[in-house]
Amino acid sequence: MASNLPMSPQLEQIHGEIRDHFRALANGFQRLDKIKDSTRQSKQLEELTEKMRECKRLVKEFDRELKDEEGRNSPEVNKQLNDEKQSMIKELNSYVALRKTYMSTLGNKKVELFDMGAGVSGEPTAEENVQVASSMSNQELVDAGMKRMDETDQAIERSKQVVEQTLEVGTQTAANLKGQTDQMGRVVNHLDTIQFSIKKASQLVKEIGRQVATDKCIMGFLFLIVCGVVAIIIVKIVNPNNKDIRDIPGLAPPAQSRKLLYLRNQDYM
Repeated sequence: MASNLPMSPQLEQIHGEIRDHFRALANGFQRLDKIKDSTRQSKQLEELTEKMRECKRLVKEFDRELKDEEGRNSPEVNKQLNDEKQSMIKELNSYVALRKTYMSTLGNKKVELFDMGAGVSGEPTAEENVQVASSMSNQELVDAGMKRMDETDQAIERSKQVVEQTLEVGTQTAANLKGQTDQMGRVVNHLDTIQFSIKKASQLVKEIGRQVATDKCIMGFLFLIVCGVVAIIIVKIVNPNNKDIRDIPGLAPPAQSRKLLYLRNQDYM
């Protein structure tokens, strides 16, 4: 199918190089199955990794050329070329997965940023940093592993600090809210006490008002009585012969009456 695709000379050259690399990858993995020595397997995987990285570069170049020529090709041709590109991406990803399987079997822990499918079918990334474990020495692997463990420990410590700070803030907030709630409760109690005191004071004022009114009435009545008695006494003193005014019980009679009463007592003696 690919040989019948209408391609420009440059696209055809890139396509041919990609296919050559794919054939080399297939043969390399077949030979890898026959290698028993782990060191030679690691060396073979390193070579296959380099070929996959080169394939990835060529696929991206093929994608850029395809986009440049898209306006000059018919929609049907563009569709066929895009389908071929996707087919190459899938084949390359299958080799990447196969490589990961062999790496896992060999027990090599990879420390890499290697994403064979990313950025091929879409926009290319600005920068790619690829580090393959098979190309590193044992000491470098140990150093990289220790560095990764240190970074992980530091991240865990930072997370613990964040959690502790969050718990501390939460505890402090809860204590502040509890204090404010208690203070509001005391304010409400004080308001209830003040309201009760105001009611009692109001009742006491009313009671005092009633008592004062009663005392005023009594005092007024007594004042009237005293005024009447005083008036009678004054009238009796001023006009002692006035028979219209009766003598007040317990009050001494006028002077003339006392003299007449004395003379009568002398006659009897």
